[in-house]
Amino acid sequence: MNKFIIPLIIILTACGDFGDTNVDPNNPTSVPVAGFLTNAIHSMPTYESGITGLYYAQYWSATRYTENSRYSVTQFDFTSIYSGPLSDLQKVIDMNSDPATMEMAAESGSNANQIAVARILKAYFFLHATDRWGDLPYTEALMALENLTPAYDTQSAIYAALFEELDNAIEEFDAGAAPKGDILFNGDTDKWKRFANSLRLRMALRISDVDAITAKAEFEAAVADGVLASNDDNAIYHYLGNGVFDNPRYNDFLTRTDNAVSATIVDKLIALNDPRVATYADPIGASAGDVYTGMPYGLGNAEAGGYGFDEVSLPNSVYVKAKDSSVPILTYAQVLFGLAEGSSYGWNAGGSAESFYNAAIKASMEQWDVFDQTAYESYIQQTSVAFDDTKAIELIGEQKWLALYMQGYEGWAEWRRLGYPELVPAPAAANNSGQIPRRQAYPASESQNNQANYENAVARQGADDLDTRVWWDVQ
Repeated sequence: MNKFIIPLIIILTACGDFGDTNVDPNNPTSVPVAGFLTNAIHSMPTYESGITGLYYAQYWSATRYTENSRYSVTQFDFTSIYSGPLSDLQKVIDMNSDPATMEMAAESGSNANQIAVARILKAYFFLHATDRWGDLPYTEALMALENLTPAYDTQSAIYAALFEELDNAIEEFDAGAAPKGDILFNGDTDKWKRFANSLRLRMALRISDVDAITAKAEFEAAVADGVLASNDDNAIYHYLGNGVFDNPRYNDFLTRTDNAVSATIVDKLIALNDPRVATYADPIGASAGDVYTGMPYGLGNAEAGGYGFDEVSLPNSVYVKAKDSSVPILTYAQVLFGLAEGSSYGWNAGGSAESFYNAAIKASMEQWDVFDQTAYESYIQQTSVAFDDTKAIELIGEQKWLALYMQGYEGWAEWRRLGYPELVPAPAAANNSGQIPRRQAYPASESQNNQANYENAVARQGADDLDTRVWWDVQ
């Protein structure tokens, strides 16, 4: 018996001398929390700049297979938001809150700072989702196997919860180590606070027509706490262009040309002699010089097929669809337009509507690398641009829409809320009403797997189609 015991002792002793050699890297005993944060941030441009949003806001037009641009798709899947970024962010919160994992999680930054950033990002994704679908699972969401059939919260309740969540998240930050894995602000917690307050500003304006008292209070609180203060604060997702982390639009256009810049926006830019046309779009034809021609919006397949790719302007090859083209998430220009709008309502924005409006146009031109002082001064003095208190919302709405290029879902949301610019529905619209959608319908899986809660939401909100308006959309 002893001859078997002795070798065993030797083996056990020897194993201890190899350090980490016997650790299987493919089955780690602990997962760096920073990876979950990175994954969540990495998905932001996917939703912010989704193709369908670019169609609805009429920034892009389909050149082939035009059904989506004509509103033929009714149901859209929100489960990827829950199972993707929201799930990742909940893991960050849970691992930094659980006494059993807090110490390990703190290797990725202070527990409090990681939780704060995760809460802010959760609010961002929930806001994006509720503005598309309306009522959604919120209170009972992200409970995994504990609740596979979560109830739907009303959009008004979700907004109220998100205001509180953002406020609490800002208070959560401490003086500890910055979060690792932060590929948006590189661990700058001051910028995260400004981002959170700017989301509060956006939300306050969104509900201004349905709850003016709350809107004013939240708007003024966000301004007092500090919103984005310059283009240096912009939330911009920077693709590396290294063959692994490439802007997906690069691959989209590498072998196919299914989209061009819409005539709706190109015609407006040209009419205003707007220098941003040069970074939003490419000129047509190699020998055409700086000539920009947008693709007519919402044509049927046969009509769209009559246009050659050298006859319409494609998205810009450097600023939009290069490997390393960046995607704006939330910008100083957006905030300035928001301040201009709030000021026009008589809210305390810290300045005049006109000054904020003009500054917003300048910030957008700087963001898109086309600012020239002389040209800018001429631009804002044009009759159709110059600020006028009597048509403040129209001017702000149109210029904000121009500035939100490549932020399709945000541009669509602002059009639904403000009513400007006056977009014309797709001529070959495939939906029953023939009108630009006001929301997106729930995925089919919800009516099958969460039937009772789905039916309650539909009964409360309205028909599950593209024409039912979300809570704040009353224009």
